[in-house]
Amino acid sequence: MEARSSPEAALPTTVLFTGFPGFLGSALLPRTLRRSPDAQAVALVQERWLDQARRTLERLEATEPALAGRTRLVVGDITRPGLGLDDDEAASLRSGPLEIFHLAAVYDLSVAPELAWSVNVEGTRNVVDLARGADELVRLQYVSTCYVSGRYPGLFFEDDLELGQRFSNHYEHTKHEAERIVAKARDAGMPVTIYRPSVVVGDSRTGETQKYDGPYYALQLIARQGRVAVMPLPGDPSRVHFNLVPSDFVVDAIAALAPHPGALNRTVALAAPHPPTVLGLCEAFAAHTDKKLRVVPVPTTLSRFSIDHLPGVGRLFKLPSSTLDYLTHPTDYDVTATTALLAEVGVRCPTFAEHVGAMVAYHREHPDVGSAAMV
Repeated sequence: MEARSSPEAALPTTVLFTGFPGFLGSALLPRTLRRSPDAQAVALVQERWLDQARRTLERLEATEPALAGRTRLVVGDITRPGLGLDDDEAASLRSGPLEIFHLAAVYDLSVAPELAWSVNVEGTRNVVDLARGADELVRLQYVSTCYVSGRYPGLFFEDDLELGQRFSNHYEHTKHEAERIVAKARDAGMPVTIYRPSVVVGDSRTGETQKYDGPYYALQLIARQGRVAVMPLPGDPSRVHFNLVPSDFVVDAIAALAPHPGALNRTVALAAPHPPTVLGLCEAFAAHTDKKLRVVPVPTTLSRFSIDHLPGVGRLFKLPSSTLDYLTHPTDYDVTATTALLAEVGVRCPTFAEHVGAMVAYHREHPDVGSAAMV
C-alpha cells in the first residue's frame, strides 16, 4: 500500500547549530538527531573551521552510520546580519519547524572588547533575529554562563540577572549583555531555554578535555613542582568556592533538557551543588599528584601586577592574571530548582571528589593539550 501524502503532514524539524565543530556542538549534534529519525541538522561553520568541521562530521557519521547524510555544513558568520547566509538558505531555515542551538561564543577571559562584543552580543542578537523570523520556532537553546553574575557578592539564583553586579572581564560583561537579549525575546513570547554552565572541565570518567585553562593552571603549577608544591593564593582560599563541572554532565543536561517541556522558558544553572573551596581544590590536586601542598598568601593586586609586568613571573607561573579573579570569586550559585529539574530527566552532577581523579590522570597522560579555545 502506498503512503498517502497530505498537505497537513508534519514537516521534519531542522536543527541549526552555531559553534560547530566545537566541543558542545560536536557532542550535542548526534544526540539531538537521535531524538527524531526525521530531523535534519544544519551546522553553521566559519570558513576557517570548515575543514575541521568536515573531519568532525565524518568521524561522527562513521561512529554512528544512522546519522549519515542528515547534517549539512553551511558557511556563515554569526557576527553578520542574517548569519552571513544567502537568501535561499535563510528562507529554507525559516520555512519549517526550526530548533536552534546557539553555542558559538568567545570564551577567552582576556578577550579584547571589540571581539567579545561582536561575537557574544551582536552574534546572539543576529541569532535571535533569525529565530524571530522562523515560521515555527520549536525552541532556542542558548548556552550562557554562570558568570553573568559578575562579581555579585552572595548567592546568585537561576532567575537572577540584573543585580547591579560589576564584571571581571569583557567575557563576563558581554555574555551578560547577550543573555539580556535572549531573556527579552523569551519575555516577548519566544520559546527559549537558557543554560548557565560554571567552569567546564574534563569528562568525569575519562578526564578528556579539549583545553587546559581555568583550574588546570593551578593543577599544572602544582604538578610540575617537586615533592613540596608551593601554591601562592590570594584572598582567603578556605572560604571562596571554585565551581567546576565535568563536560559530560553539561552535555547530558542540555541533551536531556532540550526537548523537556519542564525546561521551556527556564534558566538552568549547570553548576556544582557542593563545589570545593579554592583551598580544597588545590589540596585535591596535590593529593592526586603525590605532593605536599604549601600555600603562600599573596595580595591579589600584587599578584596580577607581577604576572603582567615583572620579567619572568608570568613565564614561571604560566598563569594568566585574568584567572586570579576566579580564585577570589565572591559568588555562589543556587541550583535547587535546576537539581530538581534534572532529577526529572535522570541527570546528576558528579561531585568534585568523583571526577578529580580522572581530571588529574588525563592531564598527566596528555601534557601537550593547549589552552586555546575556538574563536
